[in-house]
Amino acid sequence: MNRPEILAPVGSPDALLAALRCGADAVYLGGRALNARRAAEGFDGDALCRAAELCHTYGSKLYVTVNTVTFDSELPQVHDLLRQSVRAGADALIVQDLGVARIARQCCDIPLHASTQTSVQTAAGIRELAALGFVRAVLPRELSQSEIADIRAQTDMELELFVHGALCMCVSGQCLLSAAFGARSGNRGLCAQPCRLPFAAPGGTGHDLSLKDLSLLHHLPQLRDMGVDSFKIEGRLKRPEYVAAAVTACRAALDGAQDEEIFDALRSVFSRSGFTDGYFTGNRGVTMFGTRQKDDVTAASAVLDPLKKLYAAPRKTHPVSFVFTCRRGENCTLTASCGSVCITVCGDAPSDAQSRAVDDALIYKQLSKCGGTVFDVQTIDVRLDDGLFLPASALNAMRRDALDALQRKIAERPPRAYTEKSVSVSAHRADALQTYVRFAQAAQIPPDLAADKIILPLYLGAETIAQYGAVVEIPRALFGREEAVRRQLEDCRARGVREAVFASADGLALAKECALAPIAFFGSNVANTAALDALRECGAVEALLSCELPLAAARQLGGDLPRGVWVYGSLPLMLMRNCPQNNGKTCAECARTGSLTDRKGVTFPIECRSGCAELLNGQPVYLLDKKDDLRGLDFGLLYFTRETADTCRSVLRAWRSGAQPDCVFTRGAAYRGVL
Repeated sequence: MNRPEILAPVGSPDALLAALRCGADAVYLGGRALNARRAAEGFDGDALCRAAELCHTYGSKLYVTVNTVTFDSELPQVHDLLRQSVRAGADALIVQDLGVARIARQCCDIPLHASTQTSVQTAAGIRELAALGFVRAVLPRELSQSEIADIRAQTDMELELFVHGALCMCVSGQCLLSAAFGARSGNRGLCAQPCRLPFAAPGGTGHDLSLKDLSLLHHLPQLRDMGVDSFKIEGRLKRPEYVAAAVTACRAALDGAQDEEIFDALRSVFSRSGFTDGYFTGNRGVTMFGTRQKDDVTAASAVLDPLKKLYAAPRKTHPVSFVFTCRRGENCTLTASCGSVCITVCGDAPSDAQSRAVDDALIYKQLSKCGGTVFDVQTIDVRLDDGLFLPASALNAMRRDALDALQRKIAERPPRAYTEKSVSVSAHRADALQTYVRFAQAAQIPPDLAADKIILPLYLGAETIAQYGAVVEIPRALFGREEAVRRQLEDCRARGVREAVFASADGLALAKECALAPIAFFGSNVANTAALDALRECGAVEALLSCELPLAAARQLGGDLPRGVWVYGSLPLMLMRNCPQNNGKTCAECARTGSLTDRKGVTFPIECRSGCAELLNGQPVYLLDKKDDLRGLDFGLLYFTRETADTCRSVLRAWRSGAQPDCVFTRGAAYRGVL
């Protein structure tokens, strides 16, 4: 069985050294934009090339993150980063946006890894990712041991799993909390982490959206035996000492060493009230929650200096053999060999010795000085005429030149081609704006409803969905429920349902398997023309655009796929597998009426369905009076959650008449956009 890859986070040059010198098999890093950690220092241009050369010198791989939702205005930056990645010799791209993936496939042949931001939780979704050109999937942190094993048993795709680092309350790719609070989008790399602030469930911890950090280090041998290909460490915003500790701890765990000293140091350098493995073991609940305490902060000072020593010097990864030739009347040569790589450099011609001649001992001494490099001298073959003089400085220069050239040769990768694909975009135009309405319960549906499409959640049952001639909503959360959902969708199809809305490749794959026309829906994060084209190519018939996309940008998107926008409803801000309401009440006590209260006294309802919970914004998005700003779009979506039937009826009347709001509301990102 192959040893899994240890994949380290890199947010700075010092963190890169820490990762490589401590034995990371691969690193992931981003540029200064278009990545999920835009606050990290980042690597662009020559810095990216230097990083790739250093990685390849150590025999490690470099993955470039392009893992954010991207707007059309940013596509030139996408091309720039792809060109830079090709030039640097990057080994893979980590991608969230299907539009970015489509562009990458068209322009270059760098392997694509599907970011955990794609929210793919099932084997069906992973097969869909493979059809889209991905060769690796980064699994959600929320999966249990048995769920990971089930996915592994059903796919040959490379699987990557987070094994240590920060744990978000929300399923990756499904969080709008930071964007809603201050326009800093987590889907675009600028999460402000508002979830770490006080959010209280009745009887809960007081910080009921803040989880402890994840650590599966003691499970690594088990994960290796399960067939996970890459063990990923989170932390591109963390200090180099953290990276060094995490990589060293991973290596120790994989080697079967219970090195509690390095595990303790890792806990000290950064944790939030310790660590949790609750998702993996299935022990979800209040014990998974924690915050960064004063003791967590002060504990770091005692371990920083010892951890610095872990990466103070280069790791000796390459044995080298020298052949030094010094003949009278000829320039000296030094040949350096490492495996199949061999280079020769020339130096000055020696002179006749006037006093002490150069000898083997001096040559051995000077050529053995490789302390600042990755090379470890194994043999030195000296071919020397008698009575010659050569200064030690000349030997040192030849050694440096030889090792520099050898390092560059070892780090070389076959060049990749980059084909520029410039596409002019003409704004899409729709004939008329249609009305799509999503209801959480059938009791909300007015008897006189006039809508072009009704969307009903799968949990209402195939009979009800078919009764209303509705489109079925596939859950965003499918953890361990792929087969059950497939059977329910087949029942819907058998009863005459013809369309399904989906949030990720999981739902897209299941809809197509069940012969339901797929519609990209909330959670699919569609924000650019290339993403619309990618969805059309893989079978989608319509798409709801991202709620983070301003209306002005939405109207300018091109492509033929019909598209619409959210015009009314409380946005689901988080999709959570660990329900915060359980910190204070049982599910029976909550009866799906739970809520959280923030530090300002604002209430956020919690909806629990399909095995997960959703945190809703207490204020609905209201664009019912802005139809003039929706021109060129195909439909507006009204999304009802907790509204009464009377409220649904009045909202629908307001949509038809374009009435001004008479409630507390938000315009969302429709006009202000997000960062």
